[in-house]
Amino acid sequence: MKLQVLNIKGEATGRSVELPEDIFGIEPHEHSVWLDVKRYLNAQRQGTHKSKERREISGSTRKLHRQKGTGGSRKGDINNPLYRGGGRVFGPRPRSYDIQVNAKVKRLARRSALSSKAQGGNIVIVEDFTFDAPKTKSFVNILQNLKVAERKALIVPAEYDKMVYLSGRNLPTCEVAVAKDLSTYQIMKAGALVLTESAIAKLTEFCG
Repeated sequence: MKLQVLNIKGEATGRSVELPEDIFGIEPHEHSVWLDVKRYLNAQRQGTHKSKERREISGSTRKLHRQKGTGGSRKGDINNPLYRGGGRVFGPRPRSYDIQVNAKVKRLARRSALSSKAQGGNIVIVEDFTFDAPKTKSFVNILQNLKVAERKALIVPAEYDKMVYLSGRNLPTCEVAVAKDLSTYQIMKAGALVLTESAIAKLTEFCG
């Protein structure tokens, strides 16, 4: 697949890049994408949920009344889970939600996500750019020139650029991610994928 390279004004530069078919032109494997997205979302969970069980409740351990002869049910102490303020039965405990996904499956998922975006015409190639200082207004102008301001845009530079990152970090409809750190979840969540010209080689290296 061949796409033309645009400048930051949204104008054609006269150059074009050939997107590798083994990364941007495969048949998307939906199950691999699902597994990798699930792995990513699970890793975001803290898993620190906890409720107190009967043995952890602060309260008297005195038996409420004798075992027999009252005409009522048998009762233990006030920490009984049946009482208001008692412990919880089988409550949540701290745990890890991480799941393991094979490296080959992760690579297949990223290639599938990139291919899905390419087939949908949601990839834009822009020449490398930077800023002298963080400037959100200039960043927004670039998104508008590239006609991706109305969509959830994912900007992918080849290397970390502090000025580009700071310029776009407080925009709710935009995200900046370095090529080597790109996740399947970020790709699938994006409405438009804006790749810098030099990021193609990095994606080929890390997704191939």
